[in-house]
Amino acid sequence: MSRKLRAVVTGLAALLLVGVCGLPASAGTSAVWSSTDKWGTWSNGGYTVRNDVWGSGAGPQTIWANSYSNWGVWANHPNTGGVKAYPHSAKAVNKKISALGSASSSFNVTVPGAGAYATAYDLWLENNAYEIMLWVNKYGPVGPLGSRQTTLSVGGHTWDVYRGSNGANQVFSFVRTSNTNSGTVDIKAVLNWLRGQGWFGDVTLGEVQFGFEITSSNGGLDFASNSYSVTAY
Repeated sequence: MSRKLRAVVTGLAALLLVGVCGLPASAGTSAVWSSTDKWGTWSNGGYTVRNDVWGSGAGPQTIWANSYSNWGVWANHPNTGGVKAYPHSAKAVNKKISALGSASSSFNVTVPGAGAYATAYDLWLENNAYEIMLWVNKYGPVGPLGSRQTTLSVGGHTWDVYRGSNGANQVFSFVRTSNTNSGTVDIKAVLNWLRGQGWFGDVTLGEVQFGFEITSSNGGLDFASNSYSVTAY
């Protein structure tokens, strides 16, 4: 082999090595767990991580996780309307509001600047009779269910509050007035405010879910939870 050809081959090998070593964890290459199953589920540390590809017309989605706190998805959903998936990490609380001394959650995410999605908490109460969504960021043509009620500061953030029904349960959506990729939410304060409006009584908080409600991610986009936790007692 000539010196010139050997140099070319060596250079190509180096580029290939960089490419392989640079593969992101979001592709599931080095994660503890991953799944392409639309209902893929993994339990870790008292939480449940779910792929949850539930919408019609969905494309492929791969979920990966190193823990309940550090996880993400690569999703390739077509540029059509309607939510395709809600990959999330969930913590069961199962306590009445009056029995909760405290309920809060912290998060840190990395999200794309394309597609259509919301990074959101989904809180389920009273055997799923009530659903509370807390949108901490959103991108693209997405919006909450119901009609806008007010703007207020509660739980450490300022939100536009919406109220509606999906036919199966009452839905209360809190949409942050500006996007953020990290923070802490006082969930108990949000519950107390809703209860104070008379929109529900001393109901039981079931699961606290946190993840990405994806409408479209055409061509494949990465979403990652860098850290996430729920504290409730």
